[in-house]
Amino acid sequence: MAEPNAGGRAAPVGRLPWRRAAPAQPTAPTAEEVADRGPATEDPAAEATGASYPAADHRPPSSPGPEPADRPRIIEDTPAPAYGLEPIRLAALGLALVLAIAITMVKLFGAGPPSVDQLRAQAGVDSWTELTVGVKDDQPGVAYRDPDTQIWSGFDIDIAYMIAEDLGFRRDEVKFFAIESEDRARMQATGPSGRVPVKMVIASYSITPARENATGVTFSAPYLFTEQSVMTLADHRAVATLDDLAYKKVCTLSTSTSVAAPENAHAVLSRKNRIIECFHELDTGNVEAVTTDAAILAGYKAKFGDKYKHWDLGLETTEAWGVNVGENRALKTLVDLTLYHSLRDPKDHRWEDAYQRNLQVEVKQNKETPIAVAQQPDVPKPNVRELPWQEGP
Repeated sequence: MAEPNAGGRAAPVGRLPWRRAAPAQPTAPTAEEVADRGPATEDPAAEATGASYPAADHRPPSSPGPEPADRPRIIEDTPAPAYGLEPIRLAALGLALVLAIAITMVKLFGAGPPSVDQLRAQAGVDSWTELTVGVKDDQPGVAYRDPDTQIWSGFDIDIAYMIAEDLGFRRDEVKFFAIESEDRARMQATGPSGRVPVKMVIASYSITPARENATGVTFSAPYLFTEQSVMTLADHRAVATLDDLAYKKVCTLSTSTSVAAPENAHAVLSRKNRIIECFHELDTGNVEAVTTDAAILAGYKAKFGDKYKHWDLGLETTEAWGVNVGENRALKTLVDLTLYHSLRDPKDHRWEDAYQRNLQVEVKQNKETPIAVAQQPDVPKPNVRELPWQEGP
């Protein structure tokens, strides 16, 4: 280190700003100087050495006077004061503490909407080796299992495949199980060896406030709009309203939204868990009509042609079908994400293809009776951090 000198400039360490002059060597006095001093006195030291010198003045030495004003002052080198590191260490410790608290808060409460990966982890999707789905198996055009080939087909089946694809499951990893109407809320289907719990239910399941408030039911956004209608044998007189069936025996599905309207019209209801059972009642003359959603009845009209008549009731109530995912809220968001994708992405035609393949082809047989709305229902944008595809305009 160097200290600044009087001019403000630093001098190199170990170097002084000036150098002392060496003292002059003493010389012998001249004869004139001896004469001027007077008689010499013998110096004992001179006698001992045999030299003749004037005696020294034995007065005590005087104290040195002050240094001349113009003599430069010696500035000794001293180390520069060291600044303490303790404040810096305390500041660093405080910053680390703040960051730790911030990270903990993010983990506990999150920072904005979840990502798709986080939703998959919360839903448990990545731990599933297959996707089990409860569907109807007796509704041609909606969800039907061919008794001879055991092949599944229908609009609900295609919707299930669409969702499964986005969840990362191949078609052979999607397992369908028949489910009855009363078991849709319990998410308990029927397999070869008994009851089978399923991950989701896609079974012409209408969304209602009462069902949404039920334990174990969480609906996705709607994926189809349809309405209630009536089917009779071909030779039955025309049915314009449910009042035409007052005090007549009418079959419908138990625990379905199709119960209230015929009851209000004073029809005598026969409730079944499977729609095929209602058609058996109709074929054998035990009931005069079958009433349920038009998208379900249209499949029987298309399959059996002139055997039945399909009647439009003109009811204002819309039946909105949704996917039940039980208590798995993260899975609901993932299902909604698929529905939103199919609606908003102009390159995604999966919903339209499913409608065309299963429902639109039934229009000719059903004539004037509406089957369903030929446009996908609106889907609110899911609360997801970022969409896994590029949205269109």
